[in-house]
Amino acid sequence: MGNKLKLILMNFLQFAVWGAYLTSQGRYLGSVGFGDKIGLFYSVQGIVSIFMPAIMGIIADKWIQAQRLLGLCHAVAGGAMIAAGLYGVWAGANVEFVTLFSLYTLSVAFFMPTIAISNSVAYNVLEKSGLDPVKDFPPIRIWGTVGFIVSMWFVDFVKMDGIAFQLSSMQYVVSGVLGILLGIYSFTLPECPVVKSDAKKSVVEAMGLKAFTLFKDKNMAIFFIFSMLLGVALQITNGFANPFLGDFGNLAEYETSFGVKHSNVLISLSQVSETLCILLIPFFLRRFGIKKVMLIAMFAWVFRFGFFAVGNPGGGIWLFVLSMIIYGVAFDFFNISGSLFVNENTDKSIRSSAQGLFMLMTNGIGAAVGTLGAQWVVNLLVNSKKVPSSDGTIDWTAVMNGWCDAWYIFAAYALVVAIMFAILFKYKHKKA
Repeated sequence: MGNKLKLILMNFLQFAVWGAYLTSQGRYLGSVGFGDKIGLFYSVQGIVSIFMPAIMGIIADKWIQAQRLLGLCHAVAGGAMIAAGLYGVWAGANVEFVTLFSLYTLSVAFFMPTIAISNSVAYNVLEKSGLDPVKDFPPIRIWGTVGFIVSMWFVDFVKMDGIAFQLSSMQYVVSGVLGILLGIYSFTLPECPVVKSDAKKSVVEAMGLKAFTLFKDKNMAIFFIFSMLLGVALQITNGFANPFLGDFGNLAEYETSFGVKHSNVLISLSQVSETLCILLIPFFLRRFGIKKVMLIAMFAWVFRFGFFAVGNPGGGIWLFVLSMIIYGVAFDFFNISGSLFVNENTDKSIRSSAQGLFMLMTNGIGAAVGTLGAQWVVNLLVNSKKVPSSDGTIDWTAVMNGWCDAWYIFAAYALVVAIMFAILFKYKHKKA
């Protein structure tokens, strides 16, 4: 098997693991009474990303070959996720928050670092093969999104006892099994040697913390800060789009609509768009540079949230489809381009650590703050309206209006970040 094919399979499984639950667990959590805690499940991904990717990046840079560390992390994460899923099946409607949340947290603590580690493995293998990561990685990374989509569709259509996996904890079991498979497969990947040197090093260098010195460069510091601010948007639709679509089912006119019954398939159009937009990254990065590419991503987030605010699963479903299409630009032009920018602007000896730092700022601090903030907004504008009135009914029209207001708030935030970035980031691009 050629190295490119090996990396394609790695990326397919890497994101299939995530796709099994990332966009659908909010719907399941709401069904077992944890609707006001959805943000906690998504924010813990950010919290562990504050320190775990950086720690694992240091280990990959200094002590354990990256492909082996990738396998070990997936083995632990997959085992814990299977345990969470089986517990949910066993407990049924009597799921205890502490037990489910603890198992889930253990899993994501070891999964989140694998995103940066898998990127480092791919970049290392491509460079050793004499290939250019900027040109050759995006077509490989596409297969990660394909894996994400396949996994989403699987949990949408497959059922147990008449209940789709996307509405039950079986989605966690699917994720865990895929994680175990990837853990085993990772040990077959090409070696990624650690960087060893007999030269004396400072404490900062010995601990692998040199990546933080990138903040000494003004432009890099601004880049990382705005990566954090835009990272706030990353998990909002993953956490709340499915519950939002599910709530439409309480209105008679949308109860049997495709968007309600197969919300994961509708949301998967976002990932279909992502596969196409990845191919545009080399052209846009080389022609326009990281600043304009990041700005395109930021304004795409404005429209991503805005279309959710004005659409519906009936006659307005085309607005949801537009939101899904634009997600490819919003995600890829930020996440993939940012990772490539970091790889191109850091020394080889700290690249794994630098990728960990990028993850810390985006999927770490940014995502944690974003999902907790989004949960507060949703609780205030949506969940507060789900309290039954004296006659035991809920005004679902008011609930849906609350959802619309929440999406407008998220869109306004993305707009402010885009304007500030345009003013403050002074990076000048030289066309290739």
